[in-house]
Amino acid sequence: MLLSLLVFVLLLAVAGGGLAWRGHVAFVSPGPAPAPVTVILPKGAGSEAIAAQLEQQGVIADRLVFLIGAKLRRANLRAGEYAFPAHVSPEEALRQIVEGRVVVHKLTVAEGLTVRQVLDLVEEADFLAGPITRQPAEGSLMPETWHMLRDEPRDEVLARMEKAMKRTLDGLWAGRDPAVPLKSPQEALILASIVERETALPAERPHVAQVFYNRLARGMRLQSDPTVIYGASDRLGVLDRPLTRADLDRAHPWNTYQIDGLPSGPIANPGRASLEAVLHPLPGDDLYFVADGSGGHAFARSLDDHNANVARWRQIERVRAR
Repeated sequence: MLLSLLVFVLLLAVAGGGLAWRGHVAFVSPGPAPAPVTVILPKGAGSEAIAAQLEQQGVIADRLVFLIGAKLRRANLRAGEYAFPAHVSPEEALRQIVEGRVVVHKLTVAEGLTVRQVLDLVEEADFLAGPITRQPAEGSLMPETWHMLRDEPRDEVLARMEKAMKRTLDGLWAGRDPAVPLKSPQEALILASIVERETALPAERPHVAQVFYNRLARGMRLQSDPTVIYGASDRLGVLDRPLTRADLDRAHPWNTYQIDGLPSGPIANPGRASLEAVLHPLPGDDLYFVADGSGGHAFARSLDDHNANVARWRQIERVRAR
């Protein structure tokens, strides 16, 4: 009798061990997903619900195997958006969730975009959540590639951009060339926004800044086309037509053909390089610049030289129009 009981217990142990081994093999073996699968695990979901969701979306074959693995490891499962690779094992899927390796989305805000353009980008980012209630001032949003998680509130993203711009501007202002004749960081922001929209070539920005400083020092108007475009486009920053004489003659707070000195505010969100350019301009005496046909500009000290550069540019335009 005693011998029979011992044999029975031994058989149960062997059977249990075999079952445990099969469960372990299933836990560490490749899963059924033939391609990568993105899964959004909602906040507040328990381990049972998460295991069921992973099974339903084809990440794992058996929710019970995943659930037992999670229980044995006392895993803390984190909500979020996860991109699981093809044939991910339940063990690796669990590790990814426990470590919070969620999908990180990118939103690139290019240098020189206006606030209206940036707000459109943020609004169109379908991985973000909530309405936009903030009203950022022009020039207050830092251009760069921003990293964010799904369902991050849009207002919080904009607040991060504003904080980054202020931090960058304050830091660069503290290290400015002492000869720069600006009175405040806000003036640096205004001039940098104009420089940003005048040239896309980083090497030219300190040179463009030099021209504007020289014009200001001589009491000349800046006569910057992008400032006219900003007002003519209702602060969008782009026009679907060429500028006209009527645009140049129209009075508004940003039209530097009509006003002396700097505009009343920025015309775009400048990047770090443009801020650095106006705080460390290139030395020199140039007063004019015009497109040179190669993507850059021809600079000149005298009006006669500038007019010659303009004539060359117009000839290039005529040739291209043929």
